[in-house]
Amino acid sequence: MNDSEVRVPLTSRSDDNGVKVCPPKRTDVTVPCCGAPLPSEDSQEDIGDIARQLEYRVADNPPIHLSFIYGLQQVLLSISSTISIPIIVSRYICVGDMELVTAEIMSTFLFMVGVCTFLQCTIGVRLPLIQGGCHKFLPAIAALMSIPIWKCPEIQASSSGNLTVTNSSSNVTSSPVYNPTEVWQSRMREIQGGIMLASLTQILIGATGLLGWLLKFIGPMTIVPTITLVGLSLIDVSIVFCETHWGIAAMTLFLVILFSLYLGNITIPLKVYQRKKGCVSIRYPAFKLLPVILAVLVAWLVCGILTIAGAFSDNPEALEYQARTDANVKVLHNANWFFFPYPGQWGLPTVSAASYMGMMAATLTSIIESVGDYYACARISGEPPPPAHAVNRGIAIEGFGSLISGAVGSGGATTSYSQNVGAIGFTKIASRRAFQAAGIIFILCGIFGKFGALLTMMPKPVLGGIVVISFGMVTSVGLSSLQFVNLSSGRNLCIIGLSLLLGLMIPNYLNKRKGVINTGNKEADQVILVLLSTSMFVGGVVGFLLDNTVPGSREERGMLKWKRQVSSDTADDKRRRLRVYELPYVTDFLYRHKVFNYIPFLPSFRAHSHIKAISKDRK
Repeated sequence: MNDSEVRVPLTSRSDDNGVKVCPPKRTDVTVPCCGAPLPSEDSQEDIGDIARQLEYRVADNPPIHLSFIYGLQQVLLSISSTISIPIIVSRYICVGDMELVTAEIMSTFLFMVGVCTFLQCTIGVRLPLIQGGCHKFLPAIAALMSIPIWKCPEIQASSSGNLTVTNSSSNVTSSPVYNPTEVWQSRMREIQGGIMLASLTQILIGATGLLGWLLKFIGPMTIVPTITLVGLSLIDVSIVFCETHWGIAAMTLFLVILFSLYLGNITIPLKVYQRKKGCVSIRYPAFKLLPVILAVLVAWLVCGILTIAGAFSDNPEALEYQARTDANVKVLHNANWFFFPYPGQWGLPTVSAASYMGMMAATLTSIIESVGDYYACARISGEPPPPAHAVNRGIAIEGFGSLISGAVGSGGATTSYSQNVGAIGFTKIASRRAFQAAGIIFILCGIFGKFGALLTMMPKPVLGGIVVISFGMVTSVGLSSLQFVNLSSGRNLCIIGLSLLLGLMIPNYLNKRKGVINTGNKEADQVILVLLSTSMFVGGVVGFLLDNTVPGSREERGMLKWKRQVSSDTADDKRRRLRVYELPYVTDFLYRHKVFNYIPFLPSFRAHSHIKAISKDRK
């Protein structure tokens, strides 16, 4: 390679705290990173192996233009799932044929997804996560809107010219003026109130440290079924996307595997301009870093050619219609060029016990899923498991984001997206900055409606091929934690088997047997149904209870190796390896003042007790 030819990544980069971090290198030689003490345990070596496979780690900062390209990959992976929520909610709240209203709700939702993603990556758990729309709220919204008072009215014109409104909750009434805007806005305000109250509860759970306290009892035997069931429970979601055209979905899946696994080590020569060196040649690993974008572009192009050739049905009721590139063109036509959402844009939210109970059940399942995603994301990103303060802060920020989402009337709440966690495994991009860029792209999609609508035109089977490999990665990440436990133990095998089987069996049974839960209270029935219909909740709770009640040594349970990932000889070493979870700019200030040691969501939480414990162990 001559002097004018360089490779990327070029040099070491700095994290958000200004601390120099080493570039990821492919080497079998163990070298201290920028002066950090060498980890000596097997679990730490395992994390290091994962980290060395990444092109950009969490604290690495790629160039701005590359950050937005990497962020666009994550947006393409999640935007179709996200926009399905406002479209479904619009049907529940009786929007009808008012397509401009649906477009405004969609813009609001995309805007809030961007805001929540940026907040979570910046001051939340600070892992590379996408805060997408939470589908767990849809059953709660559907149940709420099925109450007679909120059912969509039937409109008929009388002989006198008045509009007759028929509603199952009341007698037929006549009104000279029928306001369709008030019909959907009143229902949206009811949904807003329930989401906001449930989000306040989520903020309290995170801010008080209740969830962080429970982490003391959580180990691999709880994490394995929880994360594994996150991937396995999404099989139906994968089928929904792939069944629109299995051929296109299989082609997309093949392209992602081809680019990321078979061609990952091939670099492409490019000519670029650098301010100091002028025009230089670089070798860029495009197949390794951009497998999603490349696969989407090729598959989208094929779908466009087949659409023009008339290979796909033009009947909107046919499944293969969703493989057409013009299937969602109506969304593009109806989207606003510019739209800026604000709190109270649909009016003052209303509150009821029914809406709060339904949304609270969905919130609890969202919390459980998010905690599982935090651990999965940390592992696939080559970082230690998140400490209690990071989990507390992540849940609190997620609740805060959902609170704002409820205030502006997006029609839903947000949660971490498992498919984007899995995508880190084959894109090799775990940079926090790339996910912050994804948040900014979502915000722009919400403000500039046409831009967001353009991205939603990606054919469904193309997205299906991508989510299949993403959900597969999430499942494998969950199973990878089995390395910490003793698999020769009958105790462990029994707990793992029961957790996985019950986590799949109970939700499947409840899905087939409607109305089997009947306590006599509709709100209680709804809460129980939502919780028991969530695979990761059932499997995680079964694993948690059995692991903490069935006799077994800490070594047998895998707790020793698990905790060893965040243990070290000195407090400084501990801080260095957990720096990825610290808040930018203010962490040193927090450590200098003991008053902050008692706030559960700050990095300094109980820092004094950690130092004392380490000093005691050394003595």
